[in-house]
Amino acid sequence: MADLIYRTVINDIKNRIFNNEFKDNKLPDERSLSESYKVSRSTIKRALDLLVQQGVVFKKRGSGTFINPLYLKNQSLFQYEGNNLGVTDNIITTGHESNIQLLEYHVTPASAEIQQNLFLNENEFVYQIKRLRLIDGEPIIIETGFIPIKLAPELSPDTVKSSIFNFIDKQEHKRVSKSFMSIMAEPSTEEDQQLLNLKPTEPVGIMAGTFFLDDGTPFEFSTMRIHYKYLNYNTFINLNSD
Repeated sequence: MADLIYRTVINDIKNRIFNNEFKDNKLPDERSLSESYKVSRSTIKRALDLLVQQGVVFKKRGSGTFINPLYLKNQSLFQYEGNNLGVTDNIITTGHESNIQLLEYHVTPASAEIQQNLFLNENEFVYQIKRLRLIDGEPIIIETGFIPIKLAPELSPDTVKSSIFNFIDKQEHKRVSKSFMSIMAEPSTEEDQQLLNLKPTEPVGIMAGTFFLDDGTPFEFSTMRIHYKYLNYNTFINLNSD
């Protein structure tokens, strides 16, 4: 229940930011927010800390908490929950219809590479899920992911037609909060050209890496082949080690 409360606070603060309710782009102090939302100071602190991690707000020592000007300028860059998630959400801008086509779904023994990336033993199995993401009917991403069955035993073909991370958060009470990603480009393959409507001379963007749960457990190894026109990934980097 406490987990739902702080997320409700986060969503409401974002809505209030969107509606320009905060004067001088400054949030009220923690005590005022605690009183207005009728929740504990620790809940408010947790909500603000996550907003800082997302890059939505920043704290200025001795002055308070302020809204990130970049968030005000382009909120579509910040449409995700978690520390380093929403890779496809970062690429997809708001105001457009997005959907997913399931291309492949099956269970397979983890290969040596997948075992290494997901810290699995030889005899463990994974879901292999291949999806095509579209915006306004235009294909933009071919996404192939490998997820250990033991971490999401209820994952089905129907559930992977929407957000897998949201599903395991709500149903399995496990949160994906970190990722390690590599970004590159290479010549498109015949499959890229067919599924993403690319010409043989056009390249494809690639994002590949591993997503981790809160406790550090690798949850998914994923490769995303992206139409180069949509390879516009933005992230927030915090160099403060405190």
